[in-house]
Amino acid sequence: MRLPLSFEFFPTKTPEGAVKLRAVRQQLYAMKPEFCSVTYGAGGSTHAGTFNAVREILAEGVDAASHFSCIGATKATVREQLAELKAMGVKRLVALRGDLPSGYGAGGEFQYASDLIAFIRNETGNDFHIEVACYPEVHPQARSPEADLKAFATKVRAGADSAITQYFFSPEAYFRFVDEVRALGIDTPIVPGVMPIISSTQLMRFSDACGAEIPRWIRLRLQSYGDDVESIKSFGADVVATLCERLRAGGAPAMHFYTMNQSVATLGLLQRLGWGP
Repeated sequence: MRLPLSFEFFPTKTPEGAVKLRAVRQQLYAMKPEFCSVTYGAGGSTHAGTFNAVREILAEGVDAASHFSCIGATKATVREQLAELKAMGVKRLVALRGDLPSGYGAGGEFQYASDLIAFIRNETGNDFHIEVACYPEVHPQARSPEADLKAFATKVRAGADSAITQYFFSPEAYFRFVDEVRALGIDTPIVPGVMPIISSTQLMRFSDACGAEIPRWIRLRLQSYGDDVESIKSFGADVVATLCERLRAGGAPAMHFYTMNQSVATLGLLQRLGWGP
């Protein structure tokens, strides 16, 4: 049985990049995603780019979720942006605190994602389905695993409808996290975020920055391939396909793919899993 799918993109910075991304989206739409999400830059730096991409996805006939960061935001700016998204026809948000750019103080009127979620609910009722982020391997800035779990529970109780995880390669981390959340009496769907392995250097860089653990055996195998791109991709496809199968077998409700604005690796994975449209 195929699980519901969603795809994540990031705003492009050039007209050429926008043209390429439109082609990538069309290829992935063949997989009939439930929705596609578009990320924010650090400090909300790509708010216009995010909203433009969301507008395009909606015009292409696919449900679009806008990432929505509260770093540096005021209640007035959030109110204004929510009205803009609602007018565009957006029904789904991914509500986040957001990443702090270097040398940037938190600022704004929202300290935590839970503050933003409570404000959105208060302002708009049930107009938006609110997704939140969660971290099966613990947020890199969390004081402790317990504090991270408590922060997630606070976001859910503030009004989140579902959650998407940071990517991971250990299914045990996901299943343990779900068990811990359920033990708190929270039954919110927790959707695994899946990162196809396209490049070992890119994966190491991202993982070091966001706190996602690459198991030692995977790291060593990737390093052993050096610059052999085809071997890296083949091995990566094996690893991630096996991960997806285990997540599906273990009861994951859906899958969210971090596409990196590329279609080939994600399409290859889905075809390998027999998860065509």
